Amino acid sequence: MKLIKNIQSIAKEVLRQEAEALHNLIGLIDEEFENCVYAIINCGGRVVVSGVGKSAIVGQKIVATLNSTGTPALFMHAADAIHGDLGMIQDNDVVIVISRSGDTAEIKVLVPLLKRTGVTMIAMVSNKDSYLAKNADHILHAYAPEEADPLNLAPTTSTSVTMALGDALAICLLEARGFTHDDFAKFHPGGALGKRLYLKICDIFPHNALPVVLEDAGLQEIILEMTSKRLGATAVNSAAGKMAGIITDGDLRRMLKQHDGGNILHLKARDIMTKSPISVSPDEYAVKALELMQTRSITQVVVVEDDAILGFVHLHDLLREGLV
Repeated sequence: MKLIKNIQSIAKEVLRQEAEALHNLIGLIDEEFENCVYAIINCGGRVVVSGVGKSAIVGQKIVATLNSTGTPALFMHAADAIHGDLGMIQDNDVVIVISRSGDTAEIKVLVPLLKRTGVTMIAMVSNKDSYLAKNADHILHAYAPEEADPLNLAPTTSTSVTMALGDALAICLLEARGFTHDDFAKFHPGGALGKRLYLKICDIFPHNALPVVLEDAGLQEIILEMTSKRLGATAVNSAAGKMAGIITDGDLRRMLKQHDGGNILHLKARDIMTKSPISVSPDEYAVKALELMQTRSITQVVVVEDDAILGFVHLHDLLREGLV
């Protein structure tokens, strides 16, 4: 079956309509939006999000975003609410009811029941003249003039607008609560994202060997230390135990090239090492080591504290942790 219209043209028109609706949404952010934010911040309870159909699916996404950014939330399907789920609502909760028209049968049944509980009700609705909007305490105006399909029936533009408005609400609440990097890490401990947020250098380097030689170490000692510890590098310490530099396999190659055909047995660690190597502190996040390796095109960084080398973090460590 071949479409009469060009497929690319149809796709572009859908995206144009949705982008235009999202852009128009910016102009609808007003004092009433602020009132909704303050109502949630000051409620002392949770955000209960409800809806039916595609609005219910969008509502579940909004709940997930709220929970992950520091605002306790749960989803209550509008149809299930009248069969016992209203019991999940507590006195100090705020309920957000999502509906494009605001006049569906399930919503008209739900709204009086919610009003009877006495909780604050926010309507996330396109039609401000609807039953839902007129009975709500506050309105989040998710205006969608038309859907993106030619029949103006399939929830497309309206769901995009509603989801985006939910994101705006969640981020405003995040900012208002002073939600930090550490808070985000606490709620996202799993997977590569979680490790980027909480894994620190001190969690990695103690598992590696610590190759180290003194400044006056000879070439044989340097090579034996590097190969036995299998990190492709060795730290170089001063006689006082402070970091003097490091020697990598790259430093050895450069040394051999410079002394091509000459005597190298007299060379000491101080003659070969790289002074002031790229380093990280044990309390920094592991992703900082990854950024340094990527920008400097290196495969390891030294871990330094109070001018003392504590260990190494290698690119292989970060690969094993799933950060790359």
